[in-house]
Amino acid sequence: MSENPFPVTTTAVRLPRYGKAEQDELLGDSDDPFGVTETGLTWLPKDEHFGIRDGERLVAHAGLVRIPVAIGDAETEMVGLGGVAVAPDMQGRGLARVVVAAALDHARTLGPDHAILFCRPPLVALYQRLGWHPVGQDVRVAQPGARVVVMPLRTMVTPLRDDARWTPEPLRLLSLPM
Repeated sequence: MSENPFPVTTTAVRLPRYGKAEQDELLGDSDDPFGVTETGLTWLPKDEHFGIRDGERLVAHAGLVRIPVAIGDAETEMVGLGGVAVAPDMQGRGLARVVVAAALDHARTLGPDHAILFCRPPLVALYQRLGWHPVGQDVRVAQPGARVVVMPLRTMVTPLRDDARWTPEPLRLLSLPM
């Protein structure tokens, strides 16, 4: 058992700001805190941020942004989830579940039927436990200079409404990935 277990009533709150200083507070000063620099991708910043604090210290984060996508021939929007992180010394306490749930609760108010995220393969099982489903095909994403590339990370989706159905058609982000 850890020395300072989180109480069961831990809740996530909307953060008024989240930038490099807050990311460093959470994950330390690293050039590659999410382990994705090797992809060479340019990422879209998130518009809305949710976090958990232990006193004044930020210990978990998740960000959201609405993104335009094409599913087959139809253009629509999805809510992108990204920047999900838990401080290394606080992992294993269910904080990712709490902060992702808070972000998704807000995402349900934004209109799109589905949320999307990209993750490294070791995190797929975690997100599946949180209700996400792998997209079983290549996903194309926009990059600077009008380039379109295949996303090298795993793509996962989750419905934001009870009646939302995922269709297994080709998926393309019409923006940078988040």
